[in-house]
Amino acid sequence: MAIELKKDVHERAVQSIERYFEQSQGERIGNMAAAALLDFFLQEIGPSLYNQGVADAQARLHERLQELDYEVHEDEFGYWNKASGKRVPRS
Repeated sequence: MAIELKKDVHERAVQSIERYFEQSQGERIGNMAAAALLDFFLQEIGPSLYNQGVADAQARLHERLQELDYEVHEDEFGYWNKASGKRVPRS
């Protein structure tokens, strides 16, 4: 799966790369060179970042699913316990 950025995001990223080279390296990098560097990073490193994001989302969803029973659980057949004032522990 190729990672593609929206046009405006791609343009801002290219500008950021140009600014980085000028301010931190003291060198000017052209727009085409910055775009080529960005495309290289998207192809070479992008999948690792994407896969890590997917793994992080899966882990978070798994945690939330484990909490689901506690958040939405309703005790069954509790009418008589409420009426008598007794509490039956959840199983």
